[in-house]
Amino acid sequence: FQDPPRADVATAIADARQAGINVIMVTGDHAATAKHISQAIGLAPHGFTAITSNQLKSFSEMSETQRAQTKSAHVFSRVTPEQKLDLITLHQLAGEVVAMTGDGVNDAPALRKADIGIAMGLRGTQVAREAADMVLRDDAFSTIVHAIREGRIIYTNIRRFTTYLLSCNLSEILIVGLAVLVGLPLPLLPLQILFLNLVTDVFPAFALGTIVADRNVLARPPKPPDEPILNKSQWLTIVVGGSVIAATTLSSMILATFVFDLQGDAITTMCFFTLALAQLWHVFNMRNWRDGLILNQITRNTYVWLAIALCLIILTISALQPDIAGALRLTPLPGKAWAAVIALSLIPVLVREVVATGKRLKNS
Repeated sequence: FQDPPRADVATAIADARQAGINVIMVTGDHAATAKHISQAIGLAPHGFTAITSNQLKSFSEMSETQRAQTKSAHVFSRVTPEQKLDLITLHQLAGEVVAMTGDGVNDAPALRKADIGIAMGLRGTQVAREAADMVLRDDAFSTIVHAIREGRIIYTNIRRFTTYLLSCNLSEILIVGLAVLVGLPLPLLPLQILFLNLVTDVFPAFALGTIVADRNVLARPPKPPDEPILNKSQWLTIVVGGSVIAATTLSSMILATFVFDLQGDAITTMCFFTLALAQLWHVFNMRNWRDGLILNQITRNTYVWLAIALCLIILTISALQPDIAGALRLTPLPGKAWAAVIALSLIPVLVREVVATGKRLKNS
């Protein structure tokens, strides 16, 4: 009789290792069975010896050397439920996040103790499913790796659209705040800011939530469990991105006032469209710095282009429709002013690409 491992297990284990996840087999089966299966799926090299329950001391009885040796082992056989708890404790005290898979009643305590308990949905007992944090509907180990991949995609996209929204909002705060501090007239009117927040900020942020993973999503190490959603790198992007957008918008105000000799609502109109376009193009700055400007996960996403097209249509309507333009106090601009608006709105993208190119050259 044979009960061979699934064909996709070896690939899934290799993917898990690439993602920085250490896979350990803890089974109640005989040592010979554990050895054969672990070699078949590439979990352990040929010639190794599985640690049996008789060789495995309780956690309190282990010396530091024995704990280190046990922690580095990959296959354990004839393990009791109590010993499973000791192994989980050993890895947790080493600062590791432990996920435990199981299907039997005797696995329930270990599933509960692990940071992430994963029960089998098809052949798992009711007790195991209730003790677990996650249930596999197909009982496939590869599903765990797929869930890890999807989780990393979701986590990255949350960072993307949060960084995007906060940098756009920061730019608006800086524009109004700096203008008030230096005694300039308001570059933007309250209704214009509300219009940008409700219309042109929302759709690109939604599109950023649909970005698919790049090919290296499983090649990066796991995030520390105490790392915040926005770390130092994201906050730096928010501050720098928001500051550059604010600087370009204030520059458009200076050009409108002292170069193009615009007055009143024409000045705020130029500032409004400079900010609106700069925030739209800013969505392309949410790519990974390792990716180029033209071909990356954001430029390949259809929803990003649809969101930008929709926002451009809304902005065009707001400029041409008399009632909306009147409510927002938008006035027609000369051609040279429109050229300046487009050129200034692209500056944040160019600044981001210069910084990203420098980082790529430094790490090449």
